[in-house]
Amino acid sequence: MEKKHFDHFRNIVGKENIYEDKAHLIAYSYDATREHFEPDAVIFPRHEEDVSKILKYCNENRIVLVPRGAGSGFTGGAIPSEGGIILAFERHMNKILEIDMQNMVAVVQPGLINMDLQRAVEAVGLFYPPDPASQDYSTIGGNVNENAGGMRAAKYGITKDYVMAIRAVLPNGDVIKAGKRTIKDVAGYNIAGILIASEGTLAVTTEVTLKLLAKPKKTKTALGIFPTVSQAMEAVYKTMASGVTPVAMEFLDNLTIRAVEQTFHKGLPIDAGAILVTDVDGNLDDDLDFQLNQIEKVFKENGCSEFKRAKDKAEAADLWFARRNASQSLSIYGSKKLNEDVTVPRAALPELLERFNAIALKYKINIPCFGHTGDGNVHTNVMVDGSDPEQVKIAYQAIEEVFQATIDLGGTLSGEHGIGIAKAPYMSMAFSPEEMNLFNAIKKAFDPNNILNPHKMGLN
Repeated sequence: MEKKHFDHFRNIVGKENIYEDKAHLIAYSYDATREHFEPDAVIFPRHEEDVSKILKYCNENRIVLVPRGAGSGFTGGAIPSEGGIILAFERHMNKILEIDMQNMVAVVQPGLINMDLQRAVEAVGLFYPPDPASQDYSTIGGNVNENAGGMRAAKYGITKDYVMAIRAVLPNGDVIKAGKRTIKDVAGYNIAGILIASEGTLAVTTEVTLKLLAKPKKTKTALGIFPTVSQAMEAVYKTMASGVTPVAMEFLDNLTIRAVEQTFHKGLPIDAGAILVTDVDGNLDDDLDFQLNQIEKVFKENGCSEFKRAKDKAEAADLWFARRNASQSLSIYGSKKLNEDVTVPRAALPELLERFNAIALKYKINIPCFGHTGDGNVHTNVMVDGSDPEQVKIAYQAIEEVFQATIDLGGTLSGEHGIGIAKAPYMSMAFSPEEMNLFNAIKKAFDPNNILNPHKMGLN
């Protein structure tokens, strides 16, 4: 960028809130994909007025801008692949503005850490369910822009189910409010719904109004061991259809079980085809016991060889250990991991896992799987030797077949990670030319000069 642009931004935010030194440019050049693109500057806006002035100037001067939360995404949605400005919210716009006990809503800024919100509302007896694995450091703004999920999604849904309203700044600097804090609102187009999962390509979020729930008083945990992954997948969708809705229904396949055991030596059943870990919640022990009894019945009808119930929080944490440490354990299978979060209707899970196994056999590679099967979301990990170009080439061929199998079964490319740049090449597999044209028309309506996070999500 020209010096005059840096000078203008300093006049807006102050010299202490804009950086162009190498350390900051590197720090804000990547996310969990480990792809690397340096911005021209990093700006920390102090409030919505700063955001509006910055966007207006960028729009007038065709300067690319990328809004960023914690940079914890897996698809490159928040990295500056076209250079320009990173607009970072963690320094100033990171506060809870209001917790409305009467209407059970929270109003927050985009840089607020997810877990900080959870702790604050739970301290007053309320509950914010969306719990992405990155909840200790990911931001609400990032969660909204990616429509983040988590382990509790099986019962409580994902971020979009809790967003009631969004304040945002358009590329021309105009401020809009989409949605209301009312339970019902059918007036006008659902602009908030369009902004959710838009990955910062349409507008910059400055405030979010979130629905809260009453916090359940009790939680209980159980684990089922299955001879085959197909039996476990059958048990998942049959449990969800049995009248019981677990908070979480997570699974690990045999490769993942072996990886965790080899890494941590926890005494896991390495010959098991799969493990399912589940939580139930409520306010009465009798209700929780009823739910676990029903889950145990369905599990055993579908081949479960052992059903373990946690007696206390320590035992519950022990049952959850393998699932929470699955991802980091998979490095035993290769130095390069292509981690995808494909999602299918729950009843398609058995066939999906069978197809993934066939792909692994075809290419003679390991594809360990784990994830949120209670909502049909499978974390599929193609593992290869990253130093071998032929292996890397094979990995991408396998990933394309993973996506095709998912789409053939009525699924989607992403359940929670988003598209970004990592999955952009595959969007034409999932959407027709007419649908992609509509996406591009929406982008142009919001951002005619294409300054906001351009060329993400397969958009022009």
